[in-house]
Amino acid sequence: MLERFEALEETKRKRILEAAFHEFAENGYEQASTNRIVKAAGIGKGMLFYYFENKESLYHYLIDYAIRVLDEHYLNKIDLTETDFIERLKKMAILKWEVFAEYETLGNFMATVGLNLEEPVLPQPLRSKIENMQAVFGKVMNDNIDHTKFRDDVDVQKAFDLIRWSMEGYRIELMEKFKGRKLTDIDMEPYWQDYYEYLDILKACFYKKGE
Repeated sequence: MLERFEALEETKRKRILEAAFHEFAENGYEQASTNRIVKAAGIGKGMLFYYFENKESLYHYLIDYAIRVLDEHYLNKIDLTETDFIERLKKMAILKWEVFAEYETLGNFMATVGLNLEEPVLPQPLRSKIENMQAVFGKVMNDNIDHTKFRDDVDVQKAFDLIRWSMEGYRIELMEKFKGRKLTDIDMEPYWQDYYEYLDILKACFYKKGE
């Protein structure tokens, strides 16, 4: 059945994916409605179940698909030779934006999955993929970082967290602001400028002078 979905014309396939990502992200697994998914995707309900056996198999497919996208277009492209934590964040942000410009609700969906790993109980192979992705993300956030750039009186791990939370909050704020608009049609230059200025402020707070 999944082969039928993979063989769909790309525009139609992406429309179904976006509708499903959005529905599960907004409502969680239990409250997600396949009726709302098919309505948003502009297809008949019978067609959805032609591709997926039930809601659970659709949910599992979405998780697996999202992991594949994030691995290929985000995690595997992060430059681990960049030892400056804030500079690495800048590059990661550009990669993440490119993914979310194509799949606008994928990020919110995966955040929801991460908070609700027991709903429903996921098959072990899928759970292992999620855990592996989380481990890889931990490595790209921490491996080969030059800690000597940080002030001596700063707890580096807490600084990492504050910087990361600040930038993720900015991303979420932008996604909310752009809701309902096609991200590829938005001139991002002013927002990137703001993003870099925020990072420069954080660098001034946590880094030694001259770094």
